[in-house]
Amino acid sequence: MPLTMVVTRDVEPRYRGFLSSVMLEVSAGVYVAPELSTGVRARVWKVLSGWHEVLRRGAIVMVWRDTAAPGRLRIETLGEPSKKIVDADGVLIVKRE
Repeated sequence: MPLTMVVTRDVEPRYRGFLSSVMLEVSAGVYVAPELSTGVRARVWKVLSGWHEVLRRGAIVMVWRDTAAPGRLRIETLGEPSKKIVDADGVLIVKRE
């Protein structure tokens, strides 16, 4: 169960309440959970995605450790261009799609 982090920007108050119920808000709009299971993380993302599809406001980024992904990090985004981590000759960079 790896650390999961969610960063929100310009979202409705409901996101803050929901995320605070499952994660710790360490700074305004920044939420962390040191041991969020894969199933809980997927359910949280499903709720956030559903709300964002209807409200179409703000941006959300979720990051967690994934040993099968480049850089061992997985990034999911809502409301901003998709991003992925790319290994460029041993240097990890974020590529916007």
